[in-house]
Amino acid sequence: MANCKNQCGPGYKSPLDAYINGKRETILYTICIQPNTLTKNKTDYLATIDVDPNSPTYSQVIFRTSVENVGDELHHFGWNTCSSCYDDCTKSRNKVILPSLGSDRIYVLDVSNEKSPKLHKTIEPSEVHALNVSTLHTTHCLPNGNVMISTMGDADGNGKGDFILIDAEEGVVKGTWTKGDTAKFGYDFWYQPYWDVLVSSEWGTPKDFKTGFHADHINNIEKYGRSINFYSWSERKLLQTIDLGTDGIAPLEIRFLHNPKASEGFVGCAVNSTIFRFFRTDNGTWESEKVISVPKKTVKDTNGLNEISGMITDILISLDDKYLYFSNWLHGDVRQYDITNTSKPKLVGQIFLGGLLLKDGLLTVVKDSELKEQPEPVYIKERRLFGSPQMLQLSLDGKRLYVTTSLFTPWDKQFYPESVKHGSTLVKLDVDTINGGLSLDQDFLVDFGKEPDGPIMAHETRYPGGDCTSDIWLAED
Repeated sequence: MANCKNQCGPGYKSPLDAYINGKRETILYTICIQPNTLTKNKTDYLATIDVDPNSPTYSQVIFRTSVENVGDELHHFGWNTCSSCYDDCTKSRNKVILPSLGSDRIYVLDVSNEKSPKLHKTIEPSEVHALNVSTLHTTHCLPNGNVMISTMGDADGNGKGDFILIDAEEGVVKGTWTKGDTAKFGYDFWYQPYWDVLVSSEWGTPKDFKTGFHADHINNIEKYGRSINFYSWSERKLLQTIDLGTDGIAPLEIRFLHNPKASEGFVGCAVNSTIFRFFRTDNGTWESEKVISVPKKTVKDTNGLNEISGMITDILISLDDKYLYFSNWLHGDVRQYDITNTSKPKLVGQIFLGGLLLKDGLLTVVKDSELKEQPEPVYIKERRLFGSPQMLQLSLDGKRLYVTTSLFTPWDKQFYPESVKHGSTLVKLDVDTINGGLSLDQDFLVDFGKEPDGPIMAHETRYPGGDCTSDIWLAED
């Protein structure tokens, strides 16, 4: 490690340092996906958005960095280095890594000029497939300066949970991370070196879920995952797998608490809308417990009665480890839970921003244990919010929650064709960080239906300087 003296590396010293002293975000980076590649020979891009309330271009896209190829389906992106390298003054957070869920191509963008990122390197799919992995998902920077990206399939699109390591500066794949057995499925991951652990989650078989949502696949253990996997961080070996059962089908976004000495976290399970807490036991193994379950709604349509789950597709935790947030992509709401008692989360905030249950929709809700009536459609500046809340990003101080609507193009087209037709939206929720509570800012809207090349689907969002879903901190001792 370099002798940094009074200089520091990227990010913040600790999660609470970021929470208390982190600067307010003035720019957002948001992934924008072209959903109509067959009719429009247009590429995906990274949108730079002005979120400085004092700026004349507030809540507008001020720059677009297009990638080189059509049909990439950019997905969860991350940094070349982050707060895990805070003690290394030789490191600089000057690049973002954009993996493609569709093509397996990886783009490295230089963000030295925050307002106008530019393409730095392109890693072709052949370099990924040569390692017999595919279907890239989560990107995290590592303490040693490498970047790790989770993979969900083998080169043929069968289920396989692994990770690749890349050198972002050189733009090369260095190999896979796991030594020995790999997990059956892959998706998201988080590492916690203090407890010598990396934990990962599971979606399913890429060649199946890439064709859309198929209800008859849900209970097929060869097509959908239902486990979380624990690895030795130092040895890179898969040590333990916890089967969450039918309540835990498709455990997607997974988060440790931010405290670098914490030995617990949460995972959101999509199919049956549950949140599981996972935690370390005294003997060094890991266990789990279901702590939140969103009730299904009984609905009626032209085909009769059916039950619809919330489908939790994104979760995050505030940097002070006080609140857990998640989105129900089918029901259409964002929820805030107080997790001061991690075993008994308490619902303290909820807001509907769309979904399948709206009053003017195709479904009539006939049984609902939570709501007395179906939600109303939501408008901001006379623009209807089509689709449903999906990806979430919270400000460092926990006071602003940004929400986009796109999940994955084949699924967007299947569940929310009107959203694809009109384009995504980015909205801002104001958060009561003292008592809990969410309210919609009626003065903030980014309308991706008005983009220069037509409606675009907006996915993940990050801030220059780091955020609460990409940064991981190391314990000081």
